[in-house]
Amino acid sequence: MFEGLRFIHWKTSLDDNGVVTLSLDRAGSSANAISRAVLDELEQIVERLAIEKPAGVIIHSAKASGFAVGADIREFVNYAAQGTVRENIEHGQRVFEQLARLPCPTVAAIHGACMGGGTELVLACRQRIAADDDSTRIGLPEVMLGIHPGWGGSARLPRLIGATDALPVMLTGKPLSARRALALGVVDRIAPANELLAEARTLLRRPQQRPLSRRVKAWATNLWPVRQALAPMVVKQTAAKVRREHYPAPFALIEIWRRGNGSIQQRLKLEARSVAKLADTPTAHNLIRIFFLQERLKHQGAGIEHDIAHVHVVGAGVMGGDIAAWCALKGFQVTLQDREMKYVQPALERARKLYEKKLKTQEKIESAARRLRADVEGKGVAEADLAIEAIFENAEAKRALYAVIEPQFQASEILASNTSSIPLDELSTSLAHPQRFLGLHFFNPVAQMPLVEVVRHKGLDDAVEKRALAFCKALGKLPVAVKGTPGFLVNRILMPYLLESLRLYSEGVPGPVLDREAKKFGMPMGPIELADTVGLDVCASVGKELAPFLGLELPPGIEDRLEAGKRGKKDGAGLYLWEDGKPKKPEVDPDYTPAADLQDRMILPMVNEAVACLAENVVDDADLLDAGVIFGTGFAPFRGGPIAYARSEGVEALKGRLEKLARVHGIRFTPKAGWDLPELRESPRLDAG
Repeated sequence: MFEGLRFIHWKTSLDDNGVVTLSLDRAGSSANAISRAVLDELEQIVERLAIEKPAGVIIHSAKASGFAVGADIREFVNYAAQGTVRENIEHGQRVFEQLARLPCPTVAAIHGACMGGGTELVLACRQRIAADDDSTRIGLPEVMLGIHPGWGGSARLPRLIGATDALPVMLTGKPLSARRALALGVVDRIAPANELLAEARTLLRRPQQRPLSRRVKAWATNLWPVRQALAPMVVKQTAAKVRREHYPAPFALIEIWRRGNGSIQQRLKLEARSVAKLADTPTAHNLIRIFFLQERLKHQGAGIEHDIAHVHVVGAGVMGGDIAAWCALKGFQVTLQDREMKYVQPALERARKLYEKKLKTQEKIESAARRLRADVEGKGVAEADLAIEAIFENAEAKRALYAVIEPQFQASEILASNTSSIPLDELSTSLAHPQRFLGLHFFNPVAQMPLVEVVRHKGLDDAVEKRALAFCKALGKLPVAVKGTPGFLVNRILMPYLLESLRLYSEGVPGPVLDREAKKFGMPMGPIELADTVGLDVCASVGKELAPFLGLELPPGIEDRLEAGKRGKKDGAGLYLWEDGKPKKPEVDPDYTPAADLQDRMILPMVNEAVACLAENVVDDADLLDAGVIFGTGFAPFRGGPIAYARSEGVEALKGRLEKLARVHGIRFTPKAGWDLPELRESPRLDAG
């Protein structure tokens, strides 16, 4: 059938029943990303299939890693630079539409990751079957890159499963498990992974009839009157989560669905135009850069053996207990130590809830729970490959603990501190083997926050740092190596923002106004709500540690609340009152008008400190700095991080705004050393180097 045609990225076979199997196997890659070359070959194959008319076609992946991770984002960046996004989007649409129009049954057999362009490829097939396995994930995450599906995803998915189910899949970008995809109708059948292709052949011979109720829903929710009535409601729901000016892609997606009629060609045309327009926005540029930064962090520990099997954690408080629970979840043997069992037990109970949420099956839950063991006597230290200290922030207490722990080490164990602010040179003074000591600073809540700061100091062995990076990768975390100065990277940059916001609060600016202005800038949570969530006691502790170094002061009023037992969310009262885990924010006088420089007073101290960190080489480069602040604080992702923000606003202009704040509000706003760095004036590459 394919005589005379040679393919690099596709494998083809024809069985005795006249069924063609197409196996996607992108050359030179461990995963399938759909490139122009992959599409060009598929186009040749589909053209031949249209002529030969086989009994059926099965499309699957030859990669163990999964079906396809999506479009080749590096190619997309090049298209954006060349102004050819629409042309290449339309090319992919044509190939998939030719596949959809084949005059024979087509089945996509899905295992592992099937994302973005991979999902759009399977949507162009008549039927889909997925491996019933935890690794199967099917999704359209393009909104995470500031665009939306462009190879027919937005045109086909609403017509397949109904708009009310399809829009949330595309607007959130969250992937579906195999069973959830089956329930929604994205796939027609699921099968054990080892029977996937056999069951795909069965599905090819006996197509699955879609339930009438599902077909009616798909038809009814896409009628013109329904689209016109439903679209404003979806826009309102979306606007409650993100601002249109910050993240235009979700709103553009809703609009093209609203306007799309019964013609697939018309819907594809709207889709291509919209993606091409979005690709040229600063939001898309920054989110694509963040995607590559995330990939860079993910691969920092790649190819390195961490040689860690047993982790011993000292300190069963919220941080220590949750670090221990996460390590056990990820397959490590963990012993958890504290003074008495009554301090360890709550951590074990929290861990159990985490496992029930994450692991689902009883067997996996019990297995994870067995890996986490209480160890009040601390016997696990001698057996551990890594000991993590997570006690309270007191340098003397930490050094005293190390004096007990370190002599029990047998060979090449690593000692790590989860300190959030104390310089490591201060903690390592009495260690016998400082070369095997470093910081592993996790963020709260451990299960949700992706970043871990791998904290260096003068005596750290490079090989130990690499093992720590590999360990973080094994935990599914994003590690960034930072210099062990006070506050390291994230807290050093976050504290000026929090302290200035608390100062504004003490000056009488209502908390809801401060929170609103911060969210208007793009922060995921306002500073007053954040301070209550973190805990005013934690803010005060870290603030006291860092304030002298940063040249700042702890604002008035915090100590009074702490003395009254009002630490924030955990006490039900702090700067706000809290009920059922949510703040009760007071009403603000509608006539209240915030000062014109309010947002600058909160945000620019972060940028100022970020520039100082860059000048002092707290991280290796500006890209890593932006990545650390985004993944550690949630700094407005669409702005690309504090350094990217400084570049976009204009370095001299932003420096001038700081100088003005210094004249009006005090010397704490004085621009720090580093504003003349050449690196600040470079235009960042979208692929983050």
